[in-house]
Amino acid sequence: MVKLNLSDINISEPLSDMLAPLNDEQREFLMNNYTIQTYKKNETIYCEGETPSHLMCLIRGKVKIFKDGVGGRSQIIRMIKPREYFAYRAYFAKQDFVTAAAAFEPSVVCLIPMDIITNLITANNGLAIFFIKQLSVDLGVADERTVSLTQKHIRGRLAESLLFLKENYGLEEDGSTLSIYLSREDLANLSNMTTSNAIRTLSQFATERLITIDGRKIRIIEEDKLKKISKIG
Repeated sequence: MVKLNLSDINISEPLSDMLAPLNDEQREFLMNNYTIQTYKKNETIYCEGETPSHLMCLIRGKVKIFKDGVGGRSQIIRMIKPREYFAYRAYFAKQDFVTAAAAFEPSVVCLIPMDIITNLITANNGLAIFFIKQLSVDLGVADERTVSLTQKHIRGRLAESLLFLKENYGLEEDGSTLSIYLSREDLANLSNMTTSNAIRTLSQFATERLITIDGRKIRIIEEDKLKKISKIG
């Protein structure tokens, strides 16, 4: 982890939704108490079992939240995109981290000490409501993921993951290639399947002309058919 001082980072823009409920004095207090860190590709941001101390907001890059399961096999729990907050739930729950986080690609993260956040929440009900909404959204996503990963068949899970990546990270300029390049292992971990099953199912999708594959680049050709596969599970 390397401390970064870049003049082109305007922290107030990615934090704008959290800054909105604050008055001028509170905003100044928060803006005087953050740090910016940069992480290399695949670098760990925090580990399972560590004690949380900072709220994190992703400024640039892509981050995965994951947990190691039986036999050391990882399960990707969440994917973080720029302007999303993470690493704070465990602090509010008075727990150590039950997951880990790592950068998919070179990433820039804003860290705000949780004692600063709790100080502001105590003084500002609007900020408290903001975090209640954030946690509620995250819980809803987690509930949907639980059902999908436990009840859908392999094809449904992989189709859902491809659509999830499109929704969260968008497409390249060609309008069809996913703008995130995952290894087959990461795609399998996101879809709760073995790497061999992910490779085989991707090949089936390519054979059916639902997608095309070029290394780690995946181009979606038949989005509606993928949606149908995801829906029927």
